[in-house]
Amino acid sequence: MSGSSRNRERSWTESMSARERIQAVAAALREPRSIEWISDQADTDWKTTDDEIRGLARQGHLGRIETGETTRFHPDYTQLLFAEIRTLIAENTREELRTELVEIAEEIEEWQATYDVETWNELEQSLTDADLASEELRERRDIIACWQENEEDRRLIKHALELYTDVEAARSQETGVAERAKRYSPSRRV
Repeated sequence: MSGSSRNRERSWTESMSARERIQAVAAALREPRSIEWISDQADTDWKTTDDEIRGLARQGHLGRIETGETTRFHPDYTQLLFAEIRTLIAENTREELRTELVEIAEEIEEWQATYDVETWNELEQSLTDADLASEELRERRDIIACWQENEEDRRLIKHALELYTDVEAARSQETGVAERAKRYSPSRRV
């Protein structure tokens, strides 16, 4: 991380407590990291970081891996998956999700036709072609990355659509419980 990026990040986090910064770093983990690494990223002392991270692990928010004498912590990948699906459902209508699936399919079909391949893996194999100029190699590399992202997005969107009705029903039930609680709260009785 460059010095200027670090300064911008620190100014953004100045209003956060040490524990909030640790939690923010933990929430952003995408691979196993040590307490020292998390402490450095959160700009907190080791003891506070250790206490908070081990607490998050006990609560099931983080997993832990013992590697020799070092313990590394990683995100709960199941929780991340469901959080992403929940966000998709909360921020999109069914129709928007369906439209996104169509757009992803169209983009992949365009790449398949342009490069005469069926999968991103086949396109990746074409990178060894000695006749390709550096610009075309870069373009194919970028398309491979986009293709992989599209496949991941498509998988998440399909899950979101499969669960959409169940999540709507749960929200409706939650709203109903909240409304009943308001109607029967002691402060409303006189």
